[in-house]
Amino acid sequence: MDNEALWSYFEKLDRTLFLDEEYKPLASVDGPLPIGYGQTISQPSLVAEMTRILDVGPDCTVLEIGTGSGYQTALLAHFAQKVCTIERIAELSIAAKARLEQLGFSNIQYKIGDGSLGWPEHAPYDRIMVTAAAARIPDELFTQLKPGGRMIIPVGPPSWQQLLLITKDAQGLMHQHPVEDVRFVELHGKYGWGHD
Repeated sequence: MDNEALWSYFEKLDRTLFLDEEYKPLASVDGPLPIGYGQTISQPSLVAEMTRILDVGPDCTVLEIGTGSGYQTALLAHFAQKVCTIERIAELSIAAKARLEQLGFSNIQYKIGDGSLGWPEHAPYDRIMVTAAAARIPDELFTQLKPGGRMIIPVGPPSWQQLLLITKDAQGLMHQHPVEDVRFVELHGKYGWGHD
């Protein structure tokens, strides 16, 4: 991924477009902000860093778990061939789709549902971005990752998580690379904190 191109687009992408009116004045703050329904938009520096580490290219099909406001989706879709994004909260998904279509994106597929199970119909994926924290790495998501693919996911307990870069080698084996400590909202469903 061309870092210069990433930073150039990142700086041009207006975060106010992805925030409710009351939070727009805080758009330049490098911190998470509420987007309703107990969800947040991540801090801009982390969004950019996760995109950089994922190493999205023009031939990539990307699965995004947690559409949220669509801010991260916009970054992914600008650099990928196709983004398949899943959001469990219908109101957030509908609002994000309207925003992203208004910005001119036509390479995004939207789904309302349990993102922890992935989206098998479009698998396998070159890249997977998970923007909610799991108690453990979801088997279904790793299965849907192509050999040679990369997945970014926060894994750990509610108080804090470790952001992991997961890679799948040519033999289909998993390799984990710790990136940094983070704190995300919960990935609900089978891999949430209330499940074994």
